[in-house]
Amino acid sequence: MAGAVSSMSQSLAAEPAIPGLLWAIRFDDDGKGHPIPHGEPIGEPDAFGSGFLWLHFNLIDARLDPVVASGRLGPPRLAASALGSDEHQRIAVEGAYVGGVVTDLCPEARSTVALTGQVRLHFILGPRFLVSGRRRPISAPAAVREALQAGASINTPIHLLEALMEHVVGSIDEGGARLSDELDLIEDHILDRTTRDERRRLGPIRRDAVRLHRQLLGLRAVFHRLEGDGTEAGLPASDIRTAARLAQRLDALDRDMIILAERSRLLQEELSSRLAEASNRQLYMLSILTALFLPPTLVTGIFGMNTTGLPFSAFQDGTALALTACASSALLAYGVIRLMGIRPPRD
Repeated sequence: MAGAVSSMSQSLAAEPAIPGLLWAIRFDDDGKGHPIPHGEPIGEPDAFGSGFLWLHFNLIDARLDPVVASGRLGPPRLAASALGSDEHQRIAVEGAYVGGVVTDLCPEARSTVALTGQVRLHFILGPRFLVSGRRRPISAPAAVREALQAGASINTPIHLLEALMEHVVGSIDEGGARLSDELDLIEDHILDRTTRDERRRLGPIRRDAVRLHRQLLGLRAVFHRLEGDGTEAGLPASDIRTAARLAQRLDALDRDMIILAERSRLLQEELSSRLAEASNRQLYMLSILTALFLPPTLVTGIFGMNTTGLPFSAFQDGTALALTACASSALLAYGVIRLMGIRPPRD
């Protein structure tokens, strides 16, 4: 009984200080992150001295709603919008606070060619804290947390947001590079005329490039808007520069995705053209064979009629003469084809 009570008190002590909190990290003046153990009071995000705070939440926890409404995670209206269930990419600025929803990738998407696992990272950026959250497992916060545990330094909340986004951009960039390598191999096969299943492989590549382009469109719009709205709202110049830097990186990456999608489309058209040429050659051969065998078929059909007075029926070598007539008709058809200038399709 005593053991059960002890186990229960240990589990209660391990509960996070804020419902839904996955981890909390306090940064000192040198930018080093120090994890706050579960169960230790965190207090208000702005209520501590030096450094800043990073709180990461599981947003499916319904107990988090009263915390958001109380204003502990930033302006209540901004926090409710940024941490709400709407998954559309967006950004909003309220005073010195920024809230938004941006794309991220599932943890398993980084190691695969098909980047189909887009999920969302919700965040609230304050002068001395960053609140982030997710509804499904995502890769960027975990990767940044591992980097902090390895000794990385982050000096401000906007640089923490930049580190999160750099991981997302880097993952998409790696995925784009894998798609580009796959396209290079397919292009070599098409040019060498050694195609096998390239048509089946091109479809998923083009699909992934288009999907990534759509995600990057929303991500670009978020940071371009942060750059514009932040300037009007009077956000610090370092925040504006960071937003501009991320927007430029995303612009370049989006151009790469557009090029990938266009390359895959052109390769599909080239492959379709090659397949059409092969079909035309086969149809040409089939048409020639049909034209050559049609006259002999007519001759054999005539000699197969059960009527009297058929040619060569009174001759000893009538069969040979009938076969000669078949061959002669085929040669005559070939001569007509040559005379008409019908040629096989050229490459």
